[in-house]
Amino acid sequence: MKQIGNILWGIVLITIGVIFGLNALEITSINVFFEGWWTLFIIVPCFIGLIKDNDKTGNLIGLLIGVVLLLCSRNIISFSLIWKLIVPTILVIIGLSFIFKDAINGKVRKEIAKLNKNTDASYCATFSGQNINFDKEEFKGCELTAVFGSVKLDLRNAIIKEDVVITSSSIFGGINLYVPDDVKVKVVATSIFGGVDNKHENQKDEKLKTIYVNATCVFGGVEIK
Repeated sequence: MKQIGNILWGIVLITIGVIFGLNALEITSINVFFEGWWTLFIIVPCFIGLIKDNDKTGNLIGLLIGVVLLLCSRNIISFSLIWKLIVPTILVIIGLSFIFKDAINGKVRKEIAKLNKNTDASYCATFSGQNINFDKEEFKGCELTAVFGSVKLDLRNAIIKEDVVITSSSIFGGINLYVPDDVKVKVVATSIFGGVDNKHENQKDEKLKTIYVNATCVFGGVEIK
């Protein structure tokens, strides 16, 4: 998915460059700075996010807001009507995402449900920071919560004997996960103006243990390295 995102951004930049070039040569006279052009800074990233990201909720809300602002800028619809409908619409989208989230990545969620029974450790940072380091210790999974704070979990030297689950909740906060190279990472997420950035590259070896990350991000984020 990351490669698809790079390709799409490349197409966007090439298209913009070609338009500017043709305009400079007076071959075309495309008005790039049309009424509401600034809304493209919202619409384009959210549209690309819908294609490349596993979690769609935040991008869908952002895309909706961008399109509505564009229509308002073009005087197609009025701002007064939008202010009346924007909150109910966002709530409906969020509600639908919670209803149908189990249908997305269903196999992964079922595996998480089985493994969650083995998770008993929990760590929470509220208006503070917390560093957890499993140095040559066995890791069996845990629950992480960051509320206006940050949590760092370092598993690079941890002993992982079986598949484990990390349940993370970041609410106006951030969670950083450092995982070993010899594990697989699978992510399911529910994000509202936040998201999960998974930088870990999975190997093809089927014998490797799997770390499942079950993330909820509300104006917050989880980064996996």
